[in-house]
Amino acid sequence: MVANNERFEFQIHHLIDIINKTKACVVGLQLPEGLKRKSIDIASQLEQSTGVEIIVSANPCYGACDIDTDILDNVDILFHFGHSELDDCKYNEKIYYIKAASEINISGIVKQAMENIKAYCIGVITTVQHVHKLEEVRKIIESYNRECIIQKGDTRIGYPGQVLGCNFSSAEIDECDEYLYIGSGEFHPVGVAVATGKPVMVADPFMGKTYYVNSSRILRQRSAVIAKSLDSSTFGIVVSSKVGQYRIELARYLKSLAKKHDKKAYILTMDLVTSDQLLQFKVDAFVNTACPRIAIDEVGHFPSPMLTPQEFEIVLGERKWEKLVFDEIRGVQ
Repeated sequence: MVANNERFEFQIHHLIDIINKTKACVVGLQLPEGLKRKSIDIASQLEQSTGVEIIVSANPCYGACDIDTDILDNVDILFHFGHSELDDCKYNEKIYYIKAASEINISGIVKQAMENIKAYCIGVITTVQHVHKLEEVRKIIESYNRECIIQKGDTRIGYPGQVLGCNFSSAEIDECDEYLYIGSGEFHPVGVAVATGKPVMVADPFMGKTYYVNSSRILRQRSAVIAKSLDSSTFGIVVSSKVGQYRIELARYLKSLAKKHDKKAYILTMDLVTSDQLLQFKVDAFVNTACPRIAIDEVGHFPSPMLTPQEFEIVLGERKWEKLVFDEIRGVQ
């Protein structure tokens, strides 16, 4: 999710060129929640410039994994904004991914961060909105006589240094001493901190502040969810039908683990996972295999505790508490 959408580039001329090149007659627009209010402006500009019919998806959109498959049946092409392409999306031939790159200046906030970072080797990570600025970041870091590493992740990651809410593979840098995250929000940098055990400095260009993330609050919350689930005997394993989140094989594996430990588990499939959708299912705890952020961001909102797959393994005694990590959806390394 992105914010402060007045400072993002929507590439209107590029969109017009694509429409003309493909000879599309009906064009779909899908924007994430932080950009949705720009959709009418974009639709208006495209209709006036090309004469095509525009259909705007009003459904929630939380990532490139969350393609509105219904709108695809009614359009010739779909412009999906704010995310990079996932290699495991079977609808890619119809979809054009528009990064909505941030135009905000990041040099000042990076220099501010470097005044406080003492480590020599720094791994740099960010969201897709800032990946085009990472070489500028590298030059700034090296001007402080430090080493900068910007690493490519697995096949689910579109650009070197990019992290997703469900994938921190570009932060698997053994050589670095700590990480510098450029962007807003704490989920991505906290996930990296938990996954790597290394300090993560946030440089937020929108808020104009820098700080080290503290993962202790979220880890306490997750420990509480695990503790509440230890005596559970019946589990609902949640599977999302969204194209980039569908992990039915993982769900089947978790169900087999439950059976191994004489527990009951049932697989529940749905599109958008919400607390209201789960109200009718009377289980002791849920296990989420959909977007990994659901269990973290919506903690306490579900009718029963919502575990991640790794936390479910802890509940069953298959994983030690100290081995707790955030759930990730990985591609091929």
